[in-house]
Amino acid sequence: MEVAFGVLGPVAAWDAAGDAIALKGPRHRAVLARLLVARRRVVPVGRLVEDLWAGQDEPPADATGAVRTFVAALRRALEPERPPRTPARLLVTEGPGYALRAEPETVDAWRFERAVTAAATLPPPRALNHLQEALSWWRGPAYADFTDEPWARAERSRLTELRLHAVERRAEAQLALGQAAEAVPDLDAHVAEHPWREDAWRLLTLALYRTGRQGDALAVLRRARTLLAEQLGTDPGPALRRLEADILDQAPHLDPGPGDPAEQVWAQAAAAYDRTVASGARARLESTVGLLRNLAVTGGGGLEAARRHRLAAITAAQELGDPELTARVIGAYDVPAIWTRVDDPQQAADTVAAAERTLAALPPDAHLAARARLLATIALESRGTRSARGPQAARQAEDIARRLNDPALLAFALNGTFMQTFHRAGLAPQRDAIGAELVALSARHGMVTYEVLGHLIRLQSRSALADFTGADGHAAAAEQLADRHELPLVGVFTQWYRALRLAASGDPHPAEVATAYQDAALRLDGAGMPGLEHGLLPLALLCLRLRNGQPAQTDGHIDWGPYEPWARPLVLLARDRPNDARTALSSLPEPPRDLLFEALWCLAARAAIAVDDRETMERAHAELTPAAAELAGAGSGLLTLGPVARHLDDLAAALRLPR
Repeated sequence: MEVAFGVLGPVAAWDAAGDAIALKGPRHRAVLARLLVARRRVVPVGRLVEDLWAGQDEPPADATGAVRTFVAALRRALEPERPPRTPARLLVTEGPGYALRAEPETVDAWRFERAVTAAATLPPPRALNHLQEALSWWRGPAYADFTDEPWARAERSRLTELRLHAVERRAEAQLALGQAAEAVPDLDAHVAEHPWREDAWRLLTLALYRTGRQGDALAVLRRARTLLAEQLGTDPGPALRRLEADILDQAPHLDPGPGDPAEQVWAQAAAAYDRTVASGARARLESTVGLLRNLAVTGGGGLEAARRHRLAAITAAQELGDPELTARVIGAYDVPAIWTRVDDPQQAADTVAAAERTLAALPPDAHLAARARLLATIALESRGTRSARGPQAARQAEDIARRLNDPALLAFALNGTFMQTFHRAGLAPQRDAIGAELVALSARHGMVTYEVLGHLIRLQSRSALADFTGADGHAAAAEQLADRHELPLVGVFTQWYRALRLAASGDPHPAEVATAYQDAALRLDGAGMPGLEHGLLPLALLCLRLRNGQPAQTDGHIDWGPYEPWARPLVLLARDRPNDARTALSSLPEPPRDLLFEALWCLAARAAIAVDDRETMERAHAELTPAAAELAGAGSGLLTLGPVARHLDDLAAALRLPR
């Protein structure tokens, strides 16, 4: 059962069904709150005693026993289905005390912090949605039932400040979207409650000015000057003084920017479409897929929403019984894909099945382009499945696209070909050629998203071939296009690439590289790419540790995601359990044939050498030999275990093979 915790208001907990969990008395709640303040870190029992009885001269004699009783009761409440005498997984005993191992997404304050941070990188429409939702999570003051406790003071202050910042950034997004009138009431209440916040006064003044209330805007500035003088004994800062002068001069830059007319045009066009096109019209399905395609490249919630609604659109098209319509609906979602692990395997399988059914149902005279788009979809969505159908579909789609001389179709087909070019190790040169063709083709025909894809493919391939100068150029080109065309997901990949670049250089201290990877991982949070995000940071840090002669991480709470089978033998070795490592190797599956194929085989090779597992060593040597000229893992553009040749040398020495 996954438990959710709330501290943005009275401290609370809810079970997986959303029902409140009874937390017993105030001391029980205080223990839970104190552990939440610690953010997964251990709080010694002695510190808990001091904090819980801070208002008394000294704690009662049985305080330590009482804390243990509170913890036991909390464990029963939080994990009611845990069998007797089995270790707790959530409220754990560790060293001298206790820790609450809540996942980041289960604590409202932690989610709020991430949402506010993410909003700062988003365009105004998405930032506004993020902030509106995040602010709705507040049920009252943070840690509302512990306002007088010294141990909660710093965290309460921090969260309160973050909330005030979010309110102001929400108003900023509203102003950017031409919603000045909507921003005024909340800002008016905000400055009344927090009169020392000069940025709030600035935003309220600007909102009033943009609604045509110049006199009210100047009155607000006078009120700000008076309150700041009375309560803080200070004059307004330069930003407020400059704003007053600009309003008096009616400076042009105070008027709404070009983004606001664009928002109005969008709203008017959408309303006209809604009025004009009948609700049951088939054109709505095709228009929906066009919107989803554009939504997907916005990243984060947009990508997740596009995935979710795409399958619904396909299902709706199939129910109408028109194979050619269904083919158009499936094939129109030509969103460029760079990562070789799908985000939702079941949805990918369902999409492939729908595409296959539609191919079979198309009439003989159906346009070849419709067939090619279905084939390209099959190639893309079947990546990583080891099915012979994927490569076959990719070849067929590319052949049709070249015969039709259709640039957009060829770009889509080449994406499918790229996804099916992982049938063995050492194929970076072939993928580099695909990327080069995509860049040239897309630049000629103005296909920006596919031009970006081509640069990212080349970034990966040049990294695999240790040509970081070339990879740097493709990273820069991709970022320039992304900045110009509002493609925020590109920055996720280029930031990870720069962490890889730092790791591959060998110059910085490992801690500096680890920090770069952790910063890059923050960009993945909320990016809408679970197939990329899950387990990636621990894997990158494992590769970094191994390259620096350190053992694997042994923290039992690490979520290795899909990479757990390849990390487990090395973790067991780090715990001095070679027999268990040998057993884990004996059941090791073959790595998926994707961008991390070589890296995972190198991990298996390291463990196999350590326990003298000749069978695994021989398999690893055979699989890795075609990639002898590449850097292991660097073809992902994310991480590396160094030259494959070095791993092959180690395997050859362990196997006593001739050099």
